[in-house]
Amino acid sequence: MSSDFYTTYIQPHSGIIIKICRAYTNTQEDFEDYYQEVCLQIWRSKDNFQKKSDWSTWVYRLSVNVCLTLLKKKKNNVQNFASDYLPPEMEAETKVFDDEDLSLLYDAIRKLSEIDRAIILLYLEEKSYQEIAETFNATPNNIGVRIKRIKERLKKLLHGKVN
Repeated sequence: MSSDFYTTYIQPHSGIIIKICRAYTNTQEDFEDYYQEVCLQIWRSKDNFQKKSDWSTWVYRLSVNVCLTLLKKKKNNVQNFASDYLPPEMEAETKVFDDEDLSLLYDAIRKLSEIDRAIILLYLEEKSYQEIAETFNATPNNIGVRIKRIKERLKKLLHGKVN
């Protein structure tokens, strides 16, 4: 993958990729593997982008799918990552397990259902209800209600009132 491709097509969306990978991993090492694999798959699949949605929506969907696939492989004890090398420009932005409060939030997010996890990650990425609705073939009103319920569940999880 060229650094031009990374800088132009991946780095502008690294925030959502980081959030997604963080929501599906428990360690810095796993996170780095997932992040790297997502970036690699974006590069490998770039020619499959059909412009039926925004690039950011496509990156989001691909990121979630890669993470779910890796999670499934990990549960089945199959690990098959492309490389152990993480380019320097990725290293600085991927140290996500150093913040204890953020770790608590992601622990709570991991307890949500897959769809709720995906919705709240887009919300945290400051996507509009309309954008989120388009991603999930829902109405903006439905997304608004769902986000309110997700926030309430996260508050309970963070205050230890729910397992």
